[in-house]
Amino acid sequence: MTQPKTDPRILRTRKLIMDSFIELSGKKEFKDITVKDITTEAMINRATFYYHFEDIYDLLEKVLSEVLLINLNGNSFDQNELNEEWIISIFIAITNFHRSLSNRCHRGYEETIARIIREQLEIIFYKMLVKQNTTENEHALKVISVMLSWGIYGASLEWRKSSKTIPPEEFIKSTIPYIMSGIDFGAKN
Repeated sequence: MTQPKTDPRILRTRKLIMDSFIELSGKKEFKDITVKDITTEAMINRATFYYHFEDIYDLLEKVLSEVLLINLNGNSFDQNELNEEWIISIFIAITNFHRSLSNRCHRGYEETIARIIREQLEIIFYKMLVKQNTTENEHALKVISVMLSWGIYGASLEWRKSSKTIPPEEFIKSTIPYIMSGIDFGAKN
C-alpha cells in the first residue's frame, strides 16, 4: 500500500533529497552530480530517489521551483491585486533568486531556469489579474500574464548583467507607470 503524498515521512524524505542536492550543487557543477551522489549524501537508496523524482532533471526543476516560490513568499500573491508594490516585490524576489543561483546549477541550465521562472511568474500574474478584473476576457488576461512574466524576467536579466550597482527596486520603479497602464489597457480590451 502506497502512502499518501501528504504523509510527513514522504515530505521529510523529499526535503532531505532536495537539501542534499542543494548541498552538492554548492560543491560540484550540476552536470557532475549523479543520482548516486545524491543518494549517498541523503543516506537513501536509489528506489527512494526514484519514488520522489523521475530523474536528476526533474529534481533540478522541483528544487528551482521551490526556491523560487520561497523567494516569492509562497502563495501570498493569490490574495492580492497587481499593483506597483507587488511588481517591485516580485522583481526583487526574482533578482534575489538570480543571486542565490549564481554559484549553483547555473552554467548550461539557463533555459531550464528561465522557463521555471517565467512559468511561476505567469501563474502568479494570472491569479492577481483575475482577482482584480471582472472582465470575462480570460484570453487577454492570460496573454498579459505571459507578457508580464517574460518582461519581468528579461528586466531581471538586464539588471543582473548591467546594473547591479542600482538597487533592483530603483531599476524597475521607473517602468511601473508603463506596466500598469499596459495592464489596465489590456484587461479592458
